[in-house]
Amino acid sequence: MESIAISKFKATCLAVLEKVRHTGQPVLVTKRGEPIAEIVPASRPADGKRRLGMFAESGKIVGDIVAPVVEEGEWESLGP
Repeated sequence: MESIAISKFKATCLAVLEKVRHTGQPVLVTKRGEPIAEIVPASRPADGKRRLGMFAESGKIVGDIVAPVVEEGEWESLGP
């Protein structure tokens, strides 16, 4: 496992994260030679599909989505 000093990690953070993502190899971040963090690739579901946004195409808008659900007089804060 590759190790990197925290000062170098701070300066090259995005490049290190991209390297971990592309290679799949973890990187150990150290401070004065002591390990403080391990950067590992994100885990993926077994089927390889992303979960975020999986229902994006399945929704259906019905009715007016801008108008209030209740009339103005029914709100306590807007009452007399």
